[in-house]
Amino acid sequence: MSLKANIIAGLVAALAAALAGCSADDVQLNGKVFDVMGVNTASVKKTPKMADRPSLLVPPDMARLPEPGTANADQPEIAEVKDYDATRQTSQADLEKQQAAYCQKHYEDAKVHGDQDVVLVTGPLGPCQKSVMSIMKNVNGDSE
Repeated sequence: MSLKANIIAGLVAALAAALAGCSADDVQLNGKVFDVMGVNTASVKKTPKMADRPSLLVPPDMARLPEPGTANADQPEIAEVKDYDATRQTSQADLEKQQAAYCQKHYEDAKVHGDQDVVLVTGPLGPCQKSVMSIMKNVNGDSE
């Protein structure tokens, strides 16, 4: 075929596809497999079912309602709120004791036995292996 015939055939095919008007939302996938997968849009119900809301409840006696803006004296005082994070905080001295005990057990004892992974041991305040920075911190007495 010649180039002119190929161009005409391509234009006819493009025109036929354009006039066919097929779009993605016109395609329907029917079958139980597509229903289970949730792909079949024809069988999907558009409105979700929701439970009925309960109606508003009014107290049986309207005289028992307090006046707006007045506090009820019969109510007990609110108990003191306990801060969970504050109870979990430990002092710096406790952390240093925990660090010393942890490093003695997991670092020093393993170092004596020749364990090669001893450099990875980390306690509550950081690594147990002494470094230049930790030695300088102890010499200077810096807390940070």
